[in-house]
Amino acid sequence: MPGWLSNLIPIGLLLAVIALVLWRLPQVDLGHSAAFKRRRFWNWFPLGLTYAFLYFGRYNVNALTSALGSKTDNKAFGIIFAAGTLVYGVSFVINGPLTDKLGGRITTLLSAGGAAVANLLMAALVYLNVDGGVEPPGGLVLWLAALYALDMYFQSFGAVSIVKVNAAWFHVRERGVQGGVFGILISLGIYFGYDWSRAIAKGMPTQPWLVALIPGVVLVGATLLSFFTVRDTPGDTGHPDFDVGDASSADTGAPSVVQVFVKMLTNPVILVIVAIEFCTGFLRNGVMSWYPKFAEAVSISDDFVSKNWGLLLCCFGIVGGMMAGVISDKVFHSRRGPVASVLYGGITLGAIAMYFALTTPAIGWVLVFMALNYVGVHGMLSGTASADFGGKKNTGVAVGIIDGFVYLGTGLQSLLVGFLLPQGEAAKTAANWSNWPLAMVPVAIAGLVLCTRVWNAKPRGAASH
Repeated sequence: MPGWLSNLIPIGLLLAVIALVLWRLPQVDLGHSAAFKRRRFWNWFPLGLTYAFLYFGRYNVNALTSALGSKTDNKAFGIIFAAGTLVYGVSFVINGPLTDKLGGRITTLLSAGGAAVANLLMAALVYLNVDGGVEPPGGLVLWLAALYALDMYFQSFGAVSIVKVNAAWFHVRERGVQGGVFGILISLGIYFGYDWSRAIAKGMPTQPWLVALIPGVVLVGATLLSFFTVRDTPGDTGHPDFDVGDASSADTGAPSVVQVFVKMLTNPVILVIVAIEFCTGFLRNGVMSWYPKFAEAVSISDDFVSKNWGLLLCCFGIVGGMMAGVISDKVFHSRRGPVASVLYGGITLGAIAMYFALTTPAIGWVLVFMALNYVGVHGMLSGTASADFGGKKNTGVAVGIIDGFVYLGTGLQSLLVGFLLPQGEAAKTAANWSNWPLAMVPVAIAGLVLCTRVWNAKPRGAASH
């Protein structure tokens, strides 16, 4: 196949998937005016782009550490990534309540602006080390871990903020499809974070600092875009606010932060979702973060899946996200548990298949199939159920708790898998990576069992209590 044609196939695939989604996107008619729908689009679309670009400045760390060659091995990457994800995971204690207090717009600006600064600092650190020969006190890995932790502190505002803002703009009956859109945004961000970062690293191999600099500059632009377009509520744009039908409906009280935490952490549905999403974080990043390292180590980085890893995650994530959203709203009457259960079944089968496919060309496609499923789960639970059961008033805390546990699961996975994986010459043999799928199978089974516990869960407004 000619080189130019093989380069066009992935782009064509992405365009085809987006066209399919736009064609099949269902509409829920709640009587919104055309003017309201237009303004709502110009609220969530720039917000969504900003969120996607946050991923560009988050998962670029994979390409950055690979571009640094012998300066960072599997254990070093595991330490750097764990430092960031564990900080992200515990930041919800502060950032969830802050988002509920300050509003999603302000915390979106904090998130994008702070992540931009952290990426620019990482770029400066790598530039001084690689081009200037400066070895920072404690070593490069320590400083990269610290700056990535700073990046991830600000990144942790992102999911909380986008769900907080959208909770005031979308009725609970519209949120399944919007949860699918949330999955699309995650998928686009993953495409940016992996394929764009890899392209930068390959295009300028002697300047690895650009892998952090370019996302930093993009995030500066995203911060400005959100500043001028995003608003917290319809009322802030001159459109009437409305009852969104979630757990805050008819609730006129103003509980303290402690009361909100107690309410969330004594809600059995929220607790089960937290546990499910802990498993999702472990599995999602167990797939996303380690496959590029695996492919490079065993010398398959030039096959179709490896070359287009981010794009394939994007395309299949979009399909999984929209499929989950539509089925949730149209088939299961806005219940999220049944869809999550079906998707977790797919993740579990994929994790088992991973073990047997490890030494075959099918391994990449098995992982892409798992991506279709876990993006759907994450969109349904972190992006949708969190707003449903937290209510628009408490969305920041609810999403913060749930998304925080996603990244606590990620941090545990990063440390565990990073130390279980082979190093040096041993890493060049695919069979030596068997601990990778073995670490994921029990977590997938646990997530599947937990999903069945929220099969019939739906939010109730305050008026119904």
